[in-house]
Amino acid sequence: MRVYAVWAGLIYGILEGLTEWLPVSSTGHLILLRQVLPPVDGAFFALFEVIVQCGAMCAVPVLFSDALWPFGRRTGEKTGRNGTRFGGIAVQRGVLRLWGRILLATLPAAVIGFFLDDLIERHLFSVPVVAAMLIFYGVLFLLPTAKRVRTVRDTADISVRQAASVGAFEVLSLAPGTSRSGATILGGLLSGLDRPTAATFSFFLGVPVMAGAGALRTARYFAGGGRLSTEQGLLLAVGSVTAFVVSLLVLRALTGFVRRHSFAPFGVYRILLGAAVLALYFKQRT
Repeated sequence: MRVYAVWAGLIYGILEGLTEWLPVSSTGHLILLRQVLPPVDGAFFALFEVIVQCGAMCAVPVLFSDALWPFGRRTGEKTGRNGTRFGGIAVQRGVLRLWGRILLATLPAAVIGFFLDDLIERHLFSVPVVAAMLIFYGVLFLLPTAKRVRTVRDTADISVRQAASVGAFEVLSLAPGTSRSGATILGGLLSGLDRPTAATFSFFLGVPVMAGAGALRTARYFAGGGRLSTEQGLLLAVGSVTAFVVSLLVLRALTGFVRRHSFAPFGVYRILLGAAVLALYFKQRT
């Protein structure tokens, strides 16, 4: 069982690290993978799929520390036009303003997810729902959003209105198969962000979202009498670390990709995968 936990953790972690940042739905892929690998306890899987996403999310503050860390060192360095000082520590107001936009955008999904988490898990975590969402949002990625005029090319310039608009789209990602990154990237594009800025802001939004989701699922799991066996703990550890390492590589590659290409290939992939999953699902039921 421990050997299985290591291999399953590696497979889940690699899949999560690849799909968390691509607009193809990491949760949907994990649910589909669960149909292939030997069964995982339902209550534990609900915890596992969030914790492994938190592992992937840790790659964001590592790679984007300059953009997300507002505090300077205790030195005599200049704070710059957008800086100030508190107790000898340089504080970048622009970074704090960005965090305000991030928290504003995450608030709608956080509130709705808190109250509807159990309901969504019971009724929407199914293969048909995942497949349908894969196809629907795949079609949206093929629509000509690129014809809109892009006015924002830096996350520091995102307005309150644009952040709120992206946050409204993030609510849609509560349905498995939608893709948190896919929904927020679409929201960013439709709000006037260019592709790299929409993608980067989507990465940033994942940090507070997954931190909150991880804390909520963990508290509910243990409050409900859940316990972790040695194998389950190993599966969590291997999956999370693997997702983190893979995410470091994927984030670097994706940041360069979106500067040169549209998201249309991901739309095609989602449609083909969703159609294949639906076909297999209905074939098994006949």
